[in-house]
Amino acid sequence: MIRPLFGTICMGFAAVASQAMAQNVETGAELYGHYCATCHGIDATGHGPMAGVLIIQPTDLTQLAGEDGVFPTARVVARIDGRDPLVSHGSPMPVYGPYFEGQDTTMKTADGQPILTSQPIVDLVAYLQTLQ
Repeated sequence: MIRPLFGTICMGFAAVASQAMAQNVETGAELYGHYCATCHGIDATGHGPMAGVLIIQPTDLTQLAGEDGVFPTARVVARIDGRDPLVSHGSPMPVYGPYFEGQDTTMKTADGQPILTSQPIVDLVAYLQTLQ
């Protein structure tokens, strides 16, 4: 009797884990348009309408993977969620940081390292990966 129950519990955990890491590129694109495009531009090249008033110019988000082609997931997540703050306009980037808090979930880097973050950031990163 314990084995079937154990198997059911394990399958339940596996289902929750797979849901937690689900990425929604369309939601990420909507988040980008609403929260990021003002500085990074609609085309994500760093030429948004607010770029001219920033002390540090926004990054070209289409070039994050660089020449090696590896998307820097941990660095991008840390920049968005505030673990790696960038003070370019008198406050930490992103200005909308509190929106990205909560809804805790995990995602993995290219080498399989898990990162605890939020579902909106997982979706936003999924979208940014499509721009590379």
